[in-house]
Order: sequence, then C-alpha cells, then structure tokens
Amino acid sequence: MGSAFFDSLLTLIVRTSTDLPPDVRAAMKVAMAVEPAGTRSAQALSIVAQNIDQAADCEGAICQDTGMPTFEIKVPVGANQIVMEHQILDAVAEATRRGKLRPNSVDSITGENSGTNLGAGTPIVHFEQWERDDIEVRLILKGGGCENMNAQYALPVELQGLGRADRTLEGVRKCILHAVWNAQGKGCAPGAVGVCIGGDRTSGYVHAKEQLFRTLDDINPDPRLAELEASIMGEVNRLGIGTMGFGGRTSLIGCKIGALNRLPASFFVSIAYDCWAFRRLGVVLDGGTGEITRWLYRDPATPVAAMADQAGFQRTGREVRLQTPLTEAQVRALEVGDVVLVSGRVNTGRDAVHAHLMKHEPPVDLNGSVLYHCGPVVVKEGGEWKVTAAGPTTSIREEPYQADIIRRYGVRVVIGKGGMGARTLAALKEAGAVYLNAVGGAAQFYARTIGRVDGVSLLEFGTPEAMWHLQVSDFPAIVTMDAHGNSLHRDLERQSLEVLSTMAVTPAPQKLE
Repeated sequence: MGSAFFDSLLTLIVRTSTDLPPDVRAAMKVAMAVEPAGTRSAQALSIVAQNIDQAADCEGAICQDTGMPTFEIKVPVGANQIVMEHQILDAVAEATRRGKLRPNSVDSITGENSGTNLGAGTPIVHFEQWERDDIEVRLILKGGGCENMNAQYALPVELQGLGRADRTLEGVRKCILHAVWNAQGKGCAPGAVGVCIGGDRTSGYVHAKEQLFRTLDDINPDPRLAELEASIMGEVNRLGIGTMGFGGRTSLIGCKIGALNRLPASFFVSIAYDCWAFRRLGVVLDGGTGEITRWLYRDPATPVAAMADQAGFQRTGREVRLQTPLTEAQVRALEVGDVVLVSGRVNTGRDAVHAHLMKHEPPVDLNGSVLYHCGPVVVKEGGEWKVTAAGPTTSIREEPYQADIIRRYGVRVVIGKGGMGARTLAALKEAGAVYLNAVGGAAQFYARTIGRVDGVSLLEFGTPEAMWHLQVSDFPAIVTMDAHGNSLHRDLERQSLEVLSTMAVTPAPQKLE
C-alpha cells in the first residue's frame, strides 16, 4: 500500500469529525425552516446551526463525543488488509493526538482509558473484497448518547402506547415509532434511524447501522420498504418531541430500512439511532498509491453554504444571568422555560466522577456550584490545557447518583442534556437546585464560552471522565427541571405518549413475505 494511504485516512477522519455532509445539512435546514421563531426548539436549532459552521471553519469536532469510529472498506482482491489496518489504527491515534477525536476507548474490565482510541475492538474495521482496482472507505462516527438509544425488539411484543406489534410491516412500523418516542431528547433529537428487519441479534444491529451509510434523500430500491420509510417520515414528527426534546415540529430527519432473512423462531427489529450530528463520509482511493481520487457524500468543488446567518444565536433580553457560586434563593427563583446565561466556575463530572463522589469527598468545594455533565476534548498548548470541544452528555446515566450528590455537597445547578428522573427531581425540590438543558452536540459553540481551564482533578480517569474546573462566560441553557417539582421532560414524555397512542392503528397491515 502506498504511503498516501495513511494521509488519506487521516484526512477522512478529520473531515468526518468536523464537517457535516451536505444531505444532513440540508435536512437540518428544513428543520430550521419549519420551526416557529422564538420557540425553544428554534433557539436550540440556531445554536446547532452556528455550531456546525464553527466546527467547519476551525476544523474542530462538531460534537465532543466523537463516538466509535466504524470503517466499512472495500478492497481489490489480493490487497494486504493487515498493512491497511495498521495504518488505519495509526491514523486514528494521530487524529486523537491532534484533538480531532476524543479519547473514547475504555478497558471494560479496569475502566482505564487508552488515550489513543485504540484497544480491543476499537476502532471497528470491516473489510470486504470487490472486483475493482480502487479502494472505497466509508466512516461513521456515532456517539455514546445516541448509541444508548439503539433498540432491538423481538416480535410479537407489547409496546407502551401502541399495543401489540405483530410480525408484519405494521408491527415494524410500531417498533420504529416507539424507538423514536423513547429516545426523546436523550439522543440529541432530531435524529435519524437505521433499521434492520430480521437477521439474528448480532447481524440485525450491524445491518441497521449500515443503513446509516445511505444518504437521507435516497429512495429504497425495495418498494415495500420505500413505502414504510415514507410512512414513518410522514407521521413521526407529529410526536412533537422536537429538537433536544424541547417540543417542536421535527423529531426525525431520516429513516432508512433494510431486511435480512431470519430464523423461523425469531423476528427481530433492530434500530440504530443517530443524532443530528450525523457524521459519516467516505472516499475512493487509488488502489496503488492510496491517494484520494473522489469523495463520497460531498463534492469538494461545491462551496458549502453557511447554516446560520451572521447573527447566529440571538438573545432576547429576557435571559437570567447567573454568577457562580449560587445561593438557594437565586435558584428557587428560576422556573421551567427560563433561559439562563451562566458565568463563573463550572466543574465537569461524568460517570466516573459521580461514582467517585458516592464514596469520596469532592476534590473541590461544590457548595453553590455548577456540575456540568460533559467530557470535553482537551489539548495542551504551551503547557496549558485548552478545551476545544465541550457540549453536554446524556444526563440520565447519572440518575442513580445525582440526588445524593446534590444533597450531600450543595450543588445548585446541574447542566446536561435529555433530562433526569424522579429521584433527581425530588432532590432538586428538596435542596433548592435546578437542571439546565444545554444543546447536545454543540461542542464548538460551548467551547467558546470557556475562558480558561482553572485546573483538573481525577485525571487518572482519563480526559473525558476527569473533573475539569472551567471559567465560563454567558453559557446559555434552558431550565427544564426546577426547584418546584416541575419537569419539561416528564410533561413532554406524557404529551408525546398521548400522540403516540393515536398512531396505534393503520389500515390494512401488510405482511412481510
């Protein structure tokens, strides 16, 4: 393999992490156009649009969770796949060193982060031979938040709000609707789904993820599946989940369905949920030199139009300014729906930090503090830490810990995405604290609110899981759970379930034959 192969793969990785493909940009433009001005979803979409532009301009990660790199590669007969895989691993490690990928490969036994995105099973590399002389490489970066919203159903099954899903295309339709409803804002809606009907539990998930390599505007060659895709897209946005689960007109930007043969005893419907930060690109390489001869999904000769206008995210003047540390009185004055601008010290904390705080005292005083569910991308420049991407992670993972941490340490504000559950809501009301929902995936937008890194604790957990002490200025978020027992997430889930229930029956269910 020519020496250019490594450079081509590195270019592909960087571009995939930092620049959304045109079909995804177009779908997000449509979402922006249909959302009424001034709504929570419209505000969130304006931040999303600004973030997309910022990431492309500075070649920075669109979302701080750069996910699990998955490569689908077609090679000529006789190509040395061993050499190619070594160079792919080298390219992934180099992209990580440059801060284009966040170190995401964690030993499942010890919890140790490799720091390079290399380890058992990471990255994922699938080779396939074909009778051509060139090489095709497709890459998808699918983050952990949306990965956790994947779903697999074994039909027949009873589904909340929809009743029984049988072994028919109608049953498949119900499974897809249920998966999108269940994701709410936890998967950074509006999302896209890849679906596999059939296969076994393993092949079904793989084939579902492969559907995400299709463009959002293509038409399924199987007319039965094309009709089902259109049916889903025609009704799913009536759920009203909207951007980030804030309520709104667009909950899904794409539905792509494939089918595999199955065992008579099994009927699985596997769903791969992806977020709005739908990062997948591809290249065709010269089989001899490894040089890029053509891009897939994008045409470098076509200028990319800006997603946001020059103004970007607009303030209304009604925002509530919060300066840390915060008092109970300040927090109890907030209500669901308030837009706040946070300034001062913010401490990050994800899964490892929360588990640590259940058994150990915090490394810094958390009384009156802001705890941000975030695993940033950080680099060292001139001996100083710099945050290059810093959007929120999905908060529900911390539900087993959050109530205790709020009560024990006097945390006043929790920032994350997707909302939290009943135990946390009760603790917010009892202790006088609030939950703020930031815009998931907006890693460049939020990184620009960070003036400096004051320090880092628990770095032994790895950079994403460490506790970073940040100075922020005018960090915008929305109060979605307040100190009075109110929760936008709970209310919207109930409202959207009522709508979902109206979708339980469609005429003439069609059998898959």
